[in-house]
Amino acid sequence: MNWISNYVRPKINSLFSRREVPENLWTKCPECGTMLFHRELAANLNVCTSCDHHMAISPRDRFTGLFDVGVFVEVKVPEPVVDPLHFRDQKKYPDRLKAAQKSTGEREAMLVVEGEVGRTPIVAVAQDFSFMAGSMGMYVGNAIIAAAQRAVATKRPLVLFSAAGGARMQEGILSLMQMPRTTVAVQMLKEAGLPYVVVLTHPTTGGVTASYAMLGDVQIAEPNALICFAGPRVIEQTIREKLPEGFQRAEYLLDHGMLDRVTHRKALREELVTILRMLMNQSPAVKGDLPPPGEILEAAEAKA
Repeated sequence: MNWISNYVRPKINSLFSRREVPENLWTKCPECGTMLFHRELAANLNVCTSCDHHMAISPRDRFTGLFDVGVFVEVKVPEPVVDPLHFRDQKKYPDRLKAAQKSTGEREAMLVVEGEVGRTPIVAVAQDFSFMAGSMGMYVGNAIIAAAQRAVATKRPLVLFSAAGGARMQEGILSLMQMPRTTVAVQMLKEAGLPYVVVLTHPTTGGVTASYAMLGDVQIAEPNALICFAGPRVIEQTIREKLPEGFQRAEYLLDHGMLDRVTHRKALREELVTILRMLMNQSPAVKGDLPPPGEILEAAEAKA
Protein backbone atom coordinates (compact mmCIF):
# COMPACT_ATOMS: atom_id res chain seq x y z
CA MET A 1 0.00 0.00 0.00
CA ASN A 2 2.88 2.32 0.79
CA TRP A 3 4.43 1.62 -2.62
CA ILE A 4 1.17 2.54 -4.36
CA SER A 5 0.55 5.69 -2.35
CA ASN A 6 4.18 6.84 -2.29
CA TYR A 7 5.21 6.08 -5.86
CA VAL A 8 2.40 5.10 -8.24
CA ARG A 9 -0.13 7.79 -7.29
CA PRO A 10 2.34 10.73 -7.43
CA LYS A 11 3.63 9.45 -10.77
CA ILE A 12 0.10 9.34 -12.25
CA ASN A 13 -0.71 12.78 -10.83
CA SER A 14 2.45 14.25 -12.34
CA LEU A 15 1.53 12.89 -15.78
CA PHE A 16 -1.99 14.29 -15.80
CA SER A 17 -1.55 17.43 -13.69
CA ARG A 18 -1.82 20.79 -15.39
CA ARG A 19 1.53 22.41 -16.02
CA GLU A 20 1.99 25.90 -14.65
CA VAL A 21 2.30 28.58 -17.35
CA PRO A 22 4.31 31.73 -16.57
CA GLU A 23 2.08 34.78 -16.21
CA ASN A 24 4.20 37.04 -18.42
CA LEU A 25 3.87 35.01 -21.64
CA TRP A 26 0.83 36.97 -22.81
CA THR A 27 0.05 40.68 -22.87
CA LYS A 28 -3.41 42.16 -23.36
CA CYS A 29 -3.59 45.14 -25.70
CA PRO A 30 -5.17 48.02 -23.73
CA GLU A 31 -6.76 49.38 -26.91
CA CYS A 32 -8.41 46.37 -28.61
CA GLY A 33 -8.10 43.68 -25.92
CA THR A 34 -6.21 41.20 -28.11
CA MET A 35 -4.00 38.75 -26.22
CA LEU A 36 -0.48 38.95 -27.69
CA PHE A 37 2.29 36.38 -27.23
CA HIS A 38 5.34 38.02 -25.67
CA ARG A 39 7.79 36.99 -28.42
CA GLU A 40 5.47 38.18 -31.16
CA LEU A 41 4.94 41.49 -29.34
CA ALA A 42 8.68 42.02 -28.77
CA ALA A 43 9.46 41.25 -32.42
CA ASN A 44 6.91 43.92 -33.39
CA LEU A 45 8.58 46.54 -31.10
CA ASN A 46 5.71 46.43 -28.59
CA VAL A 47 3.16 47.47 -31.21
CA CYS A 48 -0.13 45.56 -31.25
CA THR A 49 -0.28 43.32 -34.32
CA SER A 50 -4.07 43.64 -34.38
CA CYS A 51 -4.81 47.38 -34.00
CA ASP A 52 -1.32 49.00 -34.26
CA HIS A 53 -1.57 50.46 -30.76
CA HIS A 54 1.88 51.60 -29.57
CA MET A 55 2.52 50.19 -26.10
CA ALA A 56 5.25 51.36 -23.75
CA ILE A 57 8.75 50.11 -24.51
CA SER A 58 11.81 50.33 -22.26
CA PRO A 59 14.81 52.41 -23.38
CA ARG A 60 17.02 49.32 -23.68
CA ASP A 61 14.51 47.46 -25.84
CA ARG A 62 14.03 50.58 -27.96
CA PHE A 63 17.77 50.99 -28.46
CA THR A 64 18.22 47.30 -29.27
CA GLY A 65 15.78 47.72 -32.14
CA LEU A 66 17.18 51.11 -33.17
CA PHE A 67 20.96 50.62 -33.34
CA ASP A 68 22.78 48.54 -35.94
CA VAL A 69 22.73 44.85 -34.87
CA GLY A 70 21.40 46.05 -31.50
CA VAL A 71 24.83 47.23 -30.30
CA PHE A 72 25.30 50.44 -28.28
CA VAL A 73 27.56 51.78 -25.53
CA GLU A 74 26.30 53.60 -22.44
CA VAL A 75 27.51 57.13 -21.70
CA LYS A 76 28.37 57.81 -18.06
CA VAL A 77 26.09 60.31 -16.30
CA PRO A 78 27.29 62.26 -13.21
CA GLU A 79 25.46 61.19 -10.07
CA PRO A 80 23.48 63.97 -8.33
CA VAL A 81 22.92 64.34 -4.58
CA VAL A 82 20.36 61.78 -3.43
CA ASP A 83 17.31 63.23 -1.64
CA PRO A 84 18.62 66.80 -1.26
CA LEU A 85 15.34 67.99 0.33
CA HIS A 86 14.87 64.93 2.61
CA PHE A 87 11.41 64.64 1.05
CA ARG A 88 8.84 62.27 2.47
CA ASP A 89 5.20 61.66 1.57
CA GLN A 90 3.73 58.19 2.16
CA LYS A 91 7.26 56.85 1.67
CA LYS A 92 10.74 58.30 1.89
CA TYR A 93 12.13 59.46 -1.44
CA PRO A 94 15.14 57.06 -1.28
CA ASP A 95 12.71 54.18 -0.72
CA ARG A 96 10.75 55.16 -3.83
CA LEU A 97 13.99 55.30 -5.83
CA LYS A 98 15.03 51.84 -4.64
CA ALA A 99 11.61 50.41 -5.52
CA ALA A 100 11.78 51.92 -9.01
CA GLN A 101 15.33 50.64 -9.51
CA LYS A 102 14.29 47.15 -8.46
CA SER A 103 11.22 47.03 -10.72
CA THR A 104 12.94 48.46 -13.83
CA GLY A 105 16.51 47.28 -13.38
CA GLU A 106 17.72 50.78 -14.29
CA ARG A 107 19.70 53.34 -12.30
CA GLU A 108 17.34 56.21 -13.11
CA ALA A 109 14.64 57.48 -15.46
CA MET A 110 16.95 58.28 -18.38
CA LEU A 111 19.44 56.20 -20.38
CA VAL A 112 22.22 57.80 -22.46
CA VAL A 113 23.99 55.74 -25.14
CA GLU A 114 26.00 56.09 -28.35
CA GLY A 115 26.30 53.91 -31.40
CA GLU A 116 25.45 53.71 -35.09
CA VAL A 117 22.03 53.74 -36.75
CA GLY A 118 22.22 52.86 -40.43
CA ARG A 119 26.00 53.36 -40.06
CA THR A 120 25.29 56.90 -38.88
CA PRO A 121 27.05 57.63 -35.54
CA ILE A 122 24.68 59.25 -33.03
CA VAL A 123 24.18 59.91 -29.33
CA ALA A 124 20.74 58.90 -28.08
CA VAL A 125 18.78 59.57 -24.90
CA ALA A 126 15.55 57.88 -23.80
CA GLN A 127 13.27 58.32 -20.80
CA ASP A 128 11.73 55.37 -19.01
CA PHE A 129 8.12 56.11 -18.04
CA SER A 130 8.02 53.04 -15.81
CA PHE A 131 10.67 54.66 -13.57
CA MET A 132 8.63 57.05 -11.40
CA ALA A 133 6.62 58.10 -14.48
CA GLY A 134 9.82 59.21 -16.23
CA SER A 135 9.79 62.29 -14.01
CA MET A 136 12.43 64.96 -14.59
CA GLY A 137 14.82 65.20 -11.66
CA MET A 138 18.45 66.25 -11.31
CA TYR A 139 19.68 62.96 -12.80
CA VAL A 140 17.63 63.57 -15.96
CA GLY A 141 19.12 67.06 -16.25
CA ASN A 142 22.61 65.64 -15.81
CA ALA A 143 21.87 62.96 -18.41
CA ILE A 144 20.83 65.45 -21.08
CA ILE A 145 23.85 67.66 -20.37
CA ALA A 146 26.15 64.61 -20.53
CA ALA A 147 24.54 63.55 -23.82
CA ALA A 148 24.93 67.05 -25.31
CA GLN A 149 28.57 67.27 -24.20
CA ARG A 150 29.30 63.83 -25.68
CA ALA A 151 27.59 64.78 -28.94
CA VAL A 152 29.62 67.99 -29.21
CA ALA A 153 32.87 66.18 -28.34
CA THR A 154 32.30 63.47 -30.97
CA LYS A 155 30.51 65.76 -33.49
CA ARG A 156 27.45 63.51 -33.54
CA PRO A 157 23.73 64.41 -33.72
CA LEU A 158 21.60 63.91 -30.62
CA VAL A 159 18.31 61.99 -30.71
CA LEU A 160 16.04 62.19 -27.66
CA PHE A 161 13.03 59.97 -26.91
CA SER A 162 10.77 61.69 -24.37
CA ALA A 163 8.25 59.99 -22.10
CA ALA A 164 7.44 61.74 -18.85
CA GLY A 165 4.77 62.84 -16.44
CA GLY A 166 6.62 66.11 -15.83
CA ALA A 167 8.91 67.37 -13.07
CA ARG A 168 9.73 65.18 -10.05
CA MET A 169 7.92 66.63 -7.05
CA GLN A 170 10.29 64.95 -4.58
CA GLU A 171 13.06 67.31 -5.75
CA GLY A 172 10.95 70.46 -5.70
CA ILE A 173 12.54 73.60 -7.18
CA LEU A 174 15.69 71.62 -8.01
CA SER A 175 13.60 69.61 -10.46
CA LEU A 176 12.22 72.75 -12.08
CA MET A 177 15.76 74.09 -12.48
CA GLN A 178 16.40 71.27 -14.97
CA MET A 179 14.25 73.15 -17.49
CA PRO A 180 16.78 75.99 -18.03
CA ARG A 181 19.73 73.58 -17.62
CA THR A 182 18.51 71.30 -20.41
CA THR A 183 17.68 74.34 -22.57
CA VAL A 184 21.32 75.44 -22.26
CA ALA A 185 22.40 71.90 -23.23
CA VAL A 186 20.29 72.08 -26.40
CA GLN A 187 21.81 75.48 -27.17
CA MET A 188 25.27 73.88 -26.98
CA LEU A 189 24.26 71.59 -29.84
CA LYS A 190 22.90 74.45 -31.92
CA GLU A 191 26.09 76.49 -31.46
CA ALA A 192 28.14 73.45 -32.53
CA GLY A 193 25.95 73.10 -35.65
CA LEU A 194 24.75 69.62 -34.67
CA PRO A 195 21.20 68.30 -35.26
CA TYR A 196 18.90 67.73 -32.31
CA VAL A 197 15.95 65.46 -33.14
CA VAL A 198 13.17 64.77 -30.62
CA VAL A 199 10.84 61.76 -30.76
CA LEU A 200 7.85 62.35 -28.49
CA THR A 201 6.29 59.17 -27.16
CA HIS A 202 3.22 58.53 -25.02
CA PRO A 203 2.93 60.40 -22.73
CA THR A 204 5.08 63.55 -22.79
CA THR A 205 3.69 66.14 -20.39
CA GLY A 206 4.45 68.92 -17.90
CA GLY A 207 7.84 70.58 -17.57
CA VAL A 208 9.41 68.14 -20.03
CA THR A 209 7.11 69.41 -22.79
CA ALA A 210 7.85 72.97 -21.67
CA SER A 211 11.62 72.51 -22.11
CA TYR A 212 13.84 70.10 -24.03
CA ALA A 213 11.05 68.02 -25.59
CA MET A 214 9.88 70.92 -27.76
CA LEU A 215 13.27 72.37 -28.78
CA GLY A 216 14.23 69.91 -31.51
CA ASP A 217 15.28 70.86 -35.02
CA VAL A 218 12.84 68.15 -36.09
CA GLN A 219 9.87 67.09 -33.95
CA ILE A 220 8.60 63.54 -34.52
CA ALA A 221 5.90 61.75 -32.53
CA GLU A 222 4.60 58.21 -32.30
CA PRO A 223 0.94 57.66 -33.30
CA ASN A 224 -1.70 58.73 -30.76
CA ALA A 225 0.89 59.92 -28.23
CA LEU A 226 -0.40 62.35 -25.59
CA ILE A 227 1.72 65.52 -25.77
CA CYS A 228 0.79 68.43 -23.53
CA PHE A 229 1.70 70.68 -20.60
CA ALA A 230 -1.51 70.33 -18.59
CA GLY A 231 -3.59 67.21 -19.18
CA PRO A 232 -6.99 67.32 -20.93
CA ARG A 233 -8.89 66.51 -17.72
CA VAL A 234 -7.28 69.47 -15.91
CA ILE A 235 -8.11 71.80 -18.82
CA GLU A 236 -11.74 70.63 -18.98
CA GLN A 237 -12.15 71.20 -15.24
CA THR A 238 -10.64 74.68 -15.57
CA ILE A 239 -12.51 76.02 -18.60
CA ARG A 240 -15.66 73.90 -17.94
CA GLU A 241 -15.93 72.94 -21.61
CA LYS A 242 -15.61 69.69 -23.55
CA LEU A 243 -12.37 69.52 -25.55
CA PRO A 244 -12.27 68.50 -29.25
CA GLU A 245 -11.88 64.84 -30.15
CA GLY A 246 -8.22 63.79 -30.11
CA PHE A 247 -7.15 67.03 -28.43
CA GLN A 248 -3.42 67.02 -27.49
CA ARG A 249 -2.80 63.78 -29.36
CA ALA A 250 0.03 63.54 -31.89
CA GLU A 251 -2.20 63.68 -34.98
CA TYR A 252 -4.05 66.76 -33.66
CA LEU A 253 -0.76 68.55 -32.94
CA LEU A 254 0.56 67.64 -36.41
CA ASP A 255 -2.52 69.19 -38.03
CA HIS A 256 -1.99 72.36 -35.97
CA GLY A 257 1.70 72.80 -36.80
CA MET A 258 3.34 71.72 -33.54
CA LEU A 259 4.96 68.59 -35.00
CA ASP A 260 6.82 67.80 -38.20
CA ARG A 261 5.97 64.11 -38.45
CA VAL A 262 3.91 61.34 -36.88
CA THR A 263 5.75 58.11 -37.59
CA HIS A 264 4.99 54.47 -36.86
CA ARG A 265 7.55 52.89 -34.51
CA LYS A 266 8.56 50.28 -37.08
CA ALA A 267 9.28 52.97 -39.68
CA LEU A 268 11.06 55.30 -37.26
CA ARG A 269 14.56 53.89 -37.68
CA GLU A 270 14.73 54.48 -41.44
CA GLU A 271 13.19 57.92 -41.07
CA LEU A 272 15.73 58.95 -38.43
CA VAL A 273 18.60 57.74 -40.63
CA THR A 274 17.29 59.73 -43.60
CA ILE A 275 16.74 62.92 -41.56
CA LEU A 276 20.05 62.76 -39.68
CA ARG A 277 22.16 62.07 -42.76
CA MET A 278 20.41 64.90 -44.57
CA LEU A 279 21.03 67.34 -41.71
CA MET A 280 24.67 66.23 -41.45
CA ASN A 281 25.20 66.60 -45.23
CA GLN A 282 26.07 62.92 -45.59
CA SER A 283 25.39 60.55 -48.47
CA PRO A 284 22.30 58.28 -48.35
CA ALA A 285 22.52 55.32 -45.97
CA VAL A 286 23.39 51.76 -46.96
CA LYS A 287 20.18 49.74 -46.75
CA GLY A 288 21.61 46.24 -46.34
CA ASP A 289 23.56 45.25 -43.23
CA LEU A 290 24.64 42.26 -41.18
CA PRO A 291 22.12 40.56 -38.86
CA PRO A 292 22.55 40.75 -35.04
CA PRO A 293 25.41 38.63 -33.58
CA GLY A 294 22.94 36.24 -31.92
CA GLU A 295 21.31 35.39 -35.25
CA ILE A 296 24.71 34.78 -36.89
CA LEU A 297 25.66 32.38 -34.10
CA GLU A 298 22.34 30.53 -34.31
CA ALA A 299 22.72 30.14 -38.09
CA ALA A 300 26.26 28.78 -37.68
CA GLU A 301 25.13 26.29 -35.03
CA ALA A 302 22.24 25.17 -37.24
CA LYS A 303 24.60 24.46 -40.16
CA ALA A 304 26.98 22.56 -37.88
